[in-house]
Amino acid sequence: MKLRTVFLLFVFTLVAAFSALNWHAFTTPTTLSLGLAQVEAPLGVIMLGVIAFLAAFFLIFVVYVQASALFDSRRHAQELQLNRELADKAEASRFTELRSFLEGELQKLSGRGGATPLASDAAILERLDRLEKELLTALEQSANSVAACVGELEDRLDRKVDVLPERRPGHF
Repeated sequence: MKLRTVFLLFVFTLVAAFSALNWHAFTTPTTLSLGLAQVEAPLGVIMLGVIAFLAAFFLIFVVYVQASALFDSRRHAQELQLNRELADKAEASRFTELRSFLEGELQKLSGRGGATPLASDAAILERLDRLEKELLTALEQSANSVAACVGELEDRLDRKVDVLPERRPGHF
């Protein structure tokens, strides 16, 4: 358990012990002024009720903040998944384009039959090698870019989850 949680449980235990030890004083009726009227009521019980109400209110507030962070995290994860799918589709279209280009070139080569290799064949092979290297470089850069975006989003989510709850206890 975190130190904050242990501290809060300790404080609530102290309040409960103090209330139990002084229950007679807490339930002793006293005259309370409401501004326009005066009422006989136990002040200690009223103050314990106020403490219980504030504790419940802050508990609900913490649950709300955590739920908001969780929903934001899910939304970011969905956006990230969509971006990954778009990147995968773009890479697939590049491979399809390369395949159609290679098939066209192979058909041109097979149309020549058993002709002797020419200088243009070497140029085509050189160009294909260069295109393959460029495609692999572009693919690697795209993968690095997606990985960097994923890392940045994870860092933001981690910072958001770590920062939000730490700001709240100062307002207690």
